Amino acid sequence: MAAMIAPLGQRLYLRIWLAVVAALAVMALLVGWIWKEQVEHDRAQRPGREIIVRNSDGDVVGQAASRGVRVPGQGLEFQVPMVDGETLSIQLPRPPRPPGRNEPFWLQAPFGFVGLLGLTALAVALGAYPIVRRLTQRLEAVQRGVEQWGAGDLSVRLPEAGEDEVASLAQRFNVAAERVQTLVRSHKALLANASHELRSPLARIRMGLELMPLGVAGSDAHVRDELTRNIAELDQLIDEILLASRLDMADAPMGQLEEVDLVGLAAEACAQADAQLSVHDGGPPLVAWGSARLLRRALRNLLENARRYGRDAQGQLRAIEVDVRHAPDRSRAELVVRDHGPGVPEALRERIFEPFYRLPGASEREGGVGLGLSLVRTIAQRHHGQVRCEAAPGGGAQFVLTLPLLP
Repeated sequence: MAAMIAPLGQRLYLRIWLAVVAALAVMALLVGWIWKEQVEHDRAQRPGREIIVRNSDGDVVGQAASRGVRVPGQGLEFQVPMVDGETLSIQLPRPPRPPGRNEPFWLQAPFGFVGLLGLTALAVALGAYPIVRRLTQRLEAVQRGVEQWGAGDLSVRLPEAGEDEVASLAQRFNVAAERVQTLVRSHKALLANASHELRSPLARIRMGLELMPLGVAGSDAHVRDELTRNIAELDQLIDEILLASRLDMADAPMGQLEEVDLVGLAAEACAQADAQLSVHDGGPPLVAWGSARLLRRALRNLLENARRYGRDAQGQLRAIEVDVRHAPDRSRAELVVRDHGPGVPEALRERIFEPFYRLPGASEREGGVGLGLSLVRTIAQRHHGQVRCEAAPGGGAQFVLTLPLLP
């Protein structure tokens, strides 16, 4: 399973960082606006001051308290009632700064008040980024480790540096992963050992059958045939259990890897199973990289499955067809095994790849132990391919084994 990488806008560290920066920027704007409003309000409402208007003779013609109104972009404005009933509007300019006290450069043009807030927001952003990024980097490490472990690499462990919640989560995950890996190893070891030990009594039973007198008739011959069939089925079960237990481990070796000619592999398997082979020429050679032994086993299991279920109502085996062709993207090959039996219901086309699953109504006398198709899927996945079941044209079922080709 490939790791899922979130788009840049959905990265956790960016979302946390932008949230912190946005919150501090809004706070800075709010504080600055309140501060500016308060300064202007204090300047406009200083107690103990009055505005007196006199004429040229020195007589008072208007008087009002010094409670001005701030006019945006124009300073303070005072309304002075006159003795003749009119109202005089007076705008007072901002008082000059004392000599030697110049404004800081960030309050001068072209920065001004907005520039000061912008510099504040920039400083907050630069200071918050490394803190947030350090936290989320550890979370991303946890995410990558969990994804690798979920993909089948049970040996993955998370870094436990630190003493916070992330370190505690990593420690708990490592403990759980170690327990699961130990249980899986024990299970596989028990399964492999039990399967290996079964071969000894199985060999003794087979030897006993070989020593039985030949040419017996009646019930004795029937018993001999039934025992022979059961021994063959048990031997196949042991072989497939051992192979499945080895392939289930993601780090287990597949044996000798080489260039595999898929056309030659299919021709050999079809000759042994008496199946019809069709090869679609054109495009690059159908050569894959992998284990010829395992790929041969996968194709043989598909052919055995087609022979087992590709019979008509009278029990007659219908023709089995094998197609070897390029996939639509031309970078992969498709090995298609087609039978003309009753087919597989659409709802069960995925379940038949589960270990030990049999289709409803399938008889044990038809053979098979329910591991053949499961092994095909495991072998395909170990070769970075896949297998699927479809409805065959004209009735029946077809299994498509897809494998990547060598460039």
